[in-house]
Amino acid sequence: MAGELIDLLGPHPLALAIAVPVDLAIGDPVYRWHPIRLIGHGLRLIENLLRSVGADGYGGGIALFAMLALAALGVVAGAMVASLALSVWVAWILHVFLVYSFLALGDLVHHVWRVDRAGDLPAARSAVGQLVDRDTDRMDAAACRRASIESLSENLTDGFISALFWYTLLGIPGLVLFKVVSTMDSMVGFKTPQYLRFGWCGARLDDVMNYLPARLTWLLIVLVAAVLPTCSGRKAFAIGLSQSTLFPSPNSGWSEAATAGAIQRRLVGPVWRKGTLVTDIWIGDPGDPEAATHDDVRRAIVLIIAAGLLAAVLAGIGLLLF
Repeated sequence: MAGELIDLLGPHPLALAIAVPVDLAIGDPVYRWHPIRLIGHGLRLIENLLRSVGADGYGGGIALFAMLALAALGVVAGAMVASLALSVWVAWILHVFLVYSFLALGDLVHHVWRVDRAGDLPAARSAVGQLVDRDTDRMDAAACRRASIESLSENLTDGFISALFWYTLLGIPGLVLFKVVSTMDSMVGFKTPQYLRFGWCGARLDDVMNYLPARLTWLLIVLVAAVLPTCSGRKAFAIGLSQSTLFPSPNSGWSEAATAGAIQRRLVGPVWRKGTLVTDIWIGDPGDPEAATHDDVRRAIVLIIAAGLLAAVLAGIGLLLF
């Protein structure tokens, strides 16, 4: 039993071969018992417990990670043991289901299409408001498309490549740990008085776990852009390398800047949040036009999907070889 459990928790190329196409095809349906939602509910319960005993500083944030990680890993291991008691096939189905549930590229691609195909400006603003935290009432149709491309390229890293990276290295436990950290960053990793210290652990762990995948994503985009028509691998390499530091995050800029170079369109531009202009920089080659059209969105989606598929293929080959 122990040997079978260890094998089932480890990474497997067949699981990737099934989970990745399913994710791209149907996305991530919203339902009450989704594993990410369960992690989020667990986080809130533990956070409330820690705050009730006064553990709301750096130590509380570290305790939140330890308790949430142990709980998530324990639940997954327990579910694997229970499914293995029924049948090894049931256990493998659970394995593939977990990999599929923790990959988040297909749903994002579908949402970007909804922004692009919105029938009017209010619909486009409403759709893009579910992707980015900006004053959408100040955004025209072109700005909505740019924001969707930016969200798509950023989330290629933390929604897909990083998850793939940690699954390939450490199997289901690595994937669960990464998603625990990612959920902590999105729910408590804020620079507000309430979360500045309490959310520090989650935010810094998220930076660490995305560090290598972010730079691998840049290189993947470069490789794909070098062979895709109307894309530029040279610009993807140069702009990703030179402009990634213009972003506040140490990781998100690599894929966003590389995407701007690859599709040969400028991204970002004026961004308003709560009535304040937070940035007006443009990312990309100064000689390229601003991203604004349906063709720009389509080119970005093809680029991002191709980069994700290349990563999955390389991960699968690596697992088969090593």
